[in-house]
Parts: sequence; C-alpha cells; structure tokens
Amino acid sequence: MKEKYRFEVCANGVESCLAAQEGGADRVELCAGIPEGGTTPSYGEIKVARRVLTTTRLHVIIRPRGGDFLYTPLEVERMVEDIKMCKALGVDGVVIGCLCADGTLDMEANRLLVEAAQGMSVTFHRAFDRCNDPRRALAQLIELGVDRVLTSGQQPTALEGVPLLKELNALAADRIIILAGCGVTETNIKHIADATGVGEFHFSARVPVKSRMEYMSPDVYMGAKDADEGTLMYTSAERVRNTIAQLQ
Repeated sequence: MKEKYRFEVCANGVESCLAAQEGGADRVELCAGIPEGGTTPSYGEIKVARRVLTTTRLHVIIRPRGGDFLYTPLEVERMVEDIKMCKALGVDGVVIGCLCADGTLDMEANRLLVEAAQGMSVTFHRAFDRCNDPRRALAQLIELGVDRVLTSGQQPTALEGVPLLKELNALAADRIIILAGCGVTETNIKHIADATGVGEFHFSARVPVKSRMEYMSPDVYMGAKDADEGTLMYTSAERVRNTIAQLQ
C-alpha cells in the first residue's frame, strides 16, 4: 500500500504536523490562514515544524494572502523571498500558484517561483481549480517542471470532481502527479482512488478541540462576530490513521 499511495495532510500548525506524523502521513502541507484557503505560515512555525518532523516530509504553502491568485510584482517578490527562507530552513517542498486575470496560468510568475525553489519539490495548489482550461494548464505545469498539482477536479470537493480527476490522471501519464484534495475523508478516499486511479491524497483530518480558556468575554470578537472562537481545530492522528487504513 505504501508503494502505491502517498498521503499528505494539510496542517494548520506544529501540533497538527506532529499528529500527521504520528498517524503515518508521508508529508504535510503547512499552512496558516486555513479559513482563507491557506496562507504562508510564519518563520517560527516553519522552523519548529522542520525540527519536529523526522519521518514526515515538510511542504509549505507560499501564498501571501487569501482571495484570488492574481498577484502584483511586489507580492511575487515576497513569495520568492519566502521560498528562499524555506530553502534555508531545510523545507522539502513548496506549494505555489499564480493566475492571470483571464484564468490562465501566469507563466512568468510561476516560472520565477519554480526557479527559486530549485532543489525542492514543487506542488501547484488549487489555483488550478480556478483555471479556465485545466487540460492546457496541466500541460503548462508539466512544461514548467512542477512535480504535482493539488486539485479537486474543479469541483467543490474531490468526490464531486471524480470525472475530471480521472481524466487528468490519464493525461498526466506519469509526467506530473495528480494530488486529489478537498473533502477527502475516511468515508470516500477508497471510492475516489478506485474511480480515478489517483495515487496521492490531500486531507486535513481535523477535529474540534475546546479552548482551555476559563474566561472569554462574550462581547468581544477577534474576527467575525459569528465565528466560534472557543473551538480550535487540530489534525487528529487517529483520523489520519483511519483515512490511510481505507486504502490498505
């Protein structure tokens, strides 16, 4: 099973990285800003994650903000510097993705990031799912030398995107890895694998954990008014193990 499939956990911090490693994940994608779809974590987060991950590979998302994937020259410059920082810290791979306003790949920006990441693994993230032509985009990513593309088959979840995931996996023809992600769980990973032929999976396996605060003012919010700030979400080692076990 380990030779056929690879498992990546979307980790929102060092604690989730440790749970992913305990559960048997092959690698983590370390992200901050999960409610925004993932943003670049801090230097300290990356450095400590690198120290504690001894058997699980560390990939880091390079995304300066939430929202769209159309970046200014200054944002691209910051992403290049973040990639250099990751390389200096011994990170195994980075996760990138830049688009043009018309929904095509920004080849110039992506090429700059790939060149900065030379020597590390490069994944193109779910900006791919907002491309206007996924087949052309896949060919361009192969041309750029990107190692894998994280995609839900341009649908809200990978389960819904099974038809395109299957087609993309066939088109990839071992030239690039299709990494199926978004909504992958213990209950559907086997179906997605069987229906698409995809061999790599991305999931979070998070569970809610109540805050240890004994007092929290009900009238003061740090973010959105309706957000549950008394509940934290962490990856569960048990859920990681259970999800992987479905493909054994």
